[in-house]
Amino acid sequence: MRAVLIIIGIILLGAGAWVVFGHGSYQTTDTLVQIGSAKVTATHDKAVPEWIGVAGIIIGAVIAIGGFLKKG
Repeated sequence: MRAVLIIIGIILLGAGAWVVFGHGSYQTTDTLVQIGSAKVTATHDKAVPEWIGVAGIIIGAVIAIGGFLKKG
């Protein structure tokens, strides 16, 4: 259990740092026009909000520290 907490904490730390440094993004697709079976779509890249990265760093640090300090 201790090793699992440490690994999850480190993964969250890394993912949070990735988002904070501006590399986290996702794509959304919007349908602009649809006539019958034909449609025109647009795909947009959107950045993941920075607060999610900060939260990932904080939660990951707490979980990893908890794993390091846990006895067993």
